[in-house]
Amino acid sequence: MLWYELPLLLLSLLFAQHFVDAAPRATLEPTVTENCGYKACHAVDPTKLNIHIVSHTHDDVGWLKTVDQYYFGSRSTIQKAGVQYILDSVIKALLADPNRRFIYVETFYLWKWWLRQNEKVRADVKMLINEGRLEIIGGAWSMNDEACTHYHSLVDQFTWGFRRLNDTFGSCARPHIGWQIDPFGHSREQASLFAQMGFDGMLFGRIDYQDKSKRLNDQSMEFIWKSSPSLGKRANLFTTAMYNTYSPPPGFCFDVLCADEPMIDDPDSPDYNIEKRIDDFLKYAVTQANYYRTNHIILTMGGDFTYQHAEMYFMNLDKLIRYTNQRNGSAVNVIYSTPSCYLKAVNDKKLQWPTKNDDFFPYASDPHSYWTGYFSSRPTSKYFERMGNNFLQASKQLITLTNLKNHDEKLEHFREAMGVMQHHDAVTGTEKQFVADDYARLLYESISHGEEIISEAIGKWSGMTNILQPSFKTYTCLDLNISSCAFSEKNDTLIVVVVYNPLSRPVSTYIRLPVNGNSYVVTSLSDGGRSLASQIVPIPESVQKIPGRLSNAVNEIVFHATDIPAFGLRFYSVNKESQEKIIKPEPTEFINNELYNISVNKDGNLMVHWNKEKDMNLVQSFHFYEGAEGNNEVFENRSSGAYIFRPKETSAKNFAYTGSYKIYKGPIVQELHHIINEWVSQVIRIYQGEEHIEFDWVIGPIPIKDKIGKEIITRYSSNLKTDNVFYTDTNGREMLKRIRNYRPTWDLELKEPISGNYYPVTSKIAIKDEEKQFKLSVLNDRAQGGSSLQDGAIELMLHRRLLKDDAFGVGEALNETAFGEGLVVRGTHYLFGGKLKNVDEFVLKEKELALKLALHPWIIGSPITSEQYTNILSKVKTLVSGLTKALPPNVHILTLEPWKDDTILLRLEHIFEVGEAQQLSQPVEVNIQDLFSTFLIESIKETTLGANQLLSENNRMEWEPETNEIILNEDDNVQPVEIHDNVVNVLLKPMEIRTFILKVNQRSL
Repeated sequence: MLWYELPLLLLSLLFAQHFVDAAPRATLEPTVTENCGYKACHAVDPTKLNIHIVSHTHDDVGWLKTVDQYYFGSRSTIQKAGVQYILDSVIKALLADPNRRFIYVETFYLWKWWLRQNEKVRADVKMLINEGRLEIIGGAWSMNDEACTHYHSLVDQFTWGFRRLNDTFGSCARPHIGWQIDPFGHSREQASLFAQMGFDGMLFGRIDYQDKSKRLNDQSMEFIWKSSPSLGKRANLFTTAMYNTYSPPPGFCFDVLCADEPMIDDPDSPDYNIEKRIDDFLKYAVTQANYYRTNHIILTMGGDFTYQHAEMYFMNLDKLIRYTNQRNGSAVNVIYSTPSCYLKAVNDKKLQWPTKNDDFFPYASDPHSYWTGYFSSRPTSKYFERMGNNFLQASKQLITLTNLKNHDEKLEHFREAMGVMQHHDAVTGTEKQFVADDYARLLYESISHGEEIISEAIGKWSGMTNILQPSFKTYTCLDLNISSCAFSEKNDTLIVVVVYNPLSRPVSTYIRLPVNGNSYVVTSLSDGGRSLASQIVPIPESVQKIPGRLSNAVNEIVFHATDIPAFGLRFYSVNKESQEKIIKPEPTEFINNELYNISVNKDGNLMVHWNKEKDMNLVQSFHFYEGAEGNNEVFENRSSGAYIFRPKETSAKNFAYTGSYKIYKGPIVQELHHIINEWVSQVIRIYQGEEHIEFDWVIGPIPIKDKIGKEIITRYSSNLKTDNVFYTDTNGREMLKRIRNYRPTWDLELKEPISGNYYPVTSKIAIKDEEKQFKLSVLNDRAQGGSSLQDGAIELMLHRRLLKDDAFGVGEALNETAFGEGLVVRGTHYLFGGKLKNVDEFVLKEKELALKLALHPWIIGSPITSEQYTNILSKVKTLVSGLTKALPPNVHILTLEPWKDDTILLRLEHIFEVGEAQQLSQPVEVNIQDLFSTFLIESIKETTLGANQLLSENNRMEWEPETNEIILNEDDNVQPVEIHDNVVNVLLKPMEIRTFILKVNQRSL
């Protein structure tokens, strides 16, 4: 018999005695205090079961409706949800009773609402926050996804949310608890970022059904998450997996959106139900308490867009709390609370806690529902988001380096659009189609603002604005993913090409520009007009016929842009010649260089042979899974959809090879144009001097005339012996070891052997042959789902088109179309592999490739005349760089952006993990005082990762693990950074990110 099967009176007595014995006596704190934070918590009782009632609303930043529709409450036939009414109503309800508490999470909505309030309401809100009655939890611009997001964008969107809160409400609005109640699985890097932001803990809602069952039985729903072996104790985060996700107990939703019975306390009424309701409430609470280790439990009272009529909810909670506490002999203490107060109470118990070292992927809600489809859903949206971050960083850097003014509003909109894109129904691709279209609109408008910023900054910095008077304007190619670019195609004479490098290390890259002709001369304006080798290659037919592509370009000109300075510019000119050249494929069967020999076999698969590692080879091939379709009424009939990846068969199907291939060779690049069928093709490239192989794939329109949904993968099958092991990155940062058909923390029962082995791949997936010391990595240009389902093989999902909804709420099939056709997707993989002779050299090259994919050099152009060309050649600054010296190879500048009051926000990171390399995994020190070419540091203050608190003022709660495991980085002390003798030394340990606010003296450009 379980606890909750005992009679309630006996149970109350047992619980009372248990907690008398387990907890020391203590004097109860005052009921209400006038301070925010932990001081604002209601009193707890060490002799009773304390039930922490947390009133909250979960307001998706877009999902079934757009962000504006959700805020204003329009389109109510889709969903009755209006955030403006929630915030209006909650503030009034909190003012009505000082005992009430409420938490709010989504800074995007709070800020939109705040801008529309009068001074009286604003004063009331500030009072409620200062008294801890309204607490901000999480604090990011949106509640982000944790699988498809890159850590760069996560840091940005938390930073911007924190800044809005700090600037508006002060320190009482500073969040110190993570609240990730709705994302579909949880990453280790997210926990690490929270710890580095100074958070005391994290609560989340969704956890794999098998994991949850074991944790409930083991009383391990609360644990210390050791989120970074490199950062050690500093990255440890106390984490609570909540009992009921984020919903109220069954039968106790008192919202206007719910149908549960209210608390009826008139004894003369035939519907009087107080005693019955308290019995049901206590039964649920005691059941939950049985699975947790302390005499504190958290009960969430709220849900999606609840509290639009807040008094209705609060009035019933008031009664529930009052009558339960008044019950004679009650062994419970029910209080209005917050996640902070709950964690404070748990922390005060001074217990030891179990630990966790891995992550919570993949997440399954039942034996046939692995939420691994969204790792790849809407691949064009995922790429656009990554492209947006690339352009946002360039915009922020250039504003900072050139000290541009009057662009605050444009930059704010850009930051905010990127924050919205991190939402767990945005970058995931789990929203309705028209909502996805609105996300794209928001981001496109912001990128357009970024174009104006970059054009003005480059003109100012390079001197182009003065040289090309009266006006100088550059243009960006946002359609290079379909080989279309207006400024390079429509100017038949001369164009200047500016390449900006947003990385803090010099970069060499190959520039590809769509053109109409087939003969051009390229010169380097940064090198006095020196002629450069170039090559014309045809644009693949599959790209030329992409629906919606209006370009007439049939060729691309390719040239090598070498040594683009860190945070710097290089200038080139491209001049069309009158003579015509015929571009013909080579009469050969392979492309090759000193590293590789690449050909196509009779089955249409690509064969890669390593020339130096004689016994290393690989076959690349395309396959597809048929999406399962069912009525979604029982687990076994679950459909594959936007969230769920559920293939119909136990293996992928092969394509019938109906295509062909052509080969083009030149001094810059060798290309193999490979057609599999009418809607699957790729170009394989090997560049002069580059050690990776580039796979440029095009998928779509996926045919559905056969009424079968399809999920397309590429597979790289090598002869490496990998023993079921592979590695995936976590949010673009540290790598995690994966073992097929295995979970580190429970005995896995797997009914879906394919989707249950899929993991998020944000930037890299890798395999190793430990015996031969061979390693193979695939780096991607957007988040994708991936796995190693056979030894030696890597597969990544490229595109999905499905015909049935998976019944998890979005209400429509993932059947993307564009221009009246199924959506066509184009993307890039870098294949990099070989023998680990020099580990430092190998890993550094791998990391640099990943950096170039995440923050590739940005191409800007402008038409010019021959006279202007002469002026540019004689007057343009030949070397424009934001740095005066090279950084160590293991150091990267993560953030350089204008902050507030003319300060600059700077983040430096160590990009190597402990033990990942020999020399490059060691701590490194760099003097940043003389690092930047356009300003000198006058003063420096170090903050937590989110830039909202001085690091010296952050004192996190301490939690004690059950076992003292070996920490690779035992030294947790942070060396203070100060200016001494005109030197500002920053010591960086492996995987460390350090955040600074700088006051600077600007140098003249």
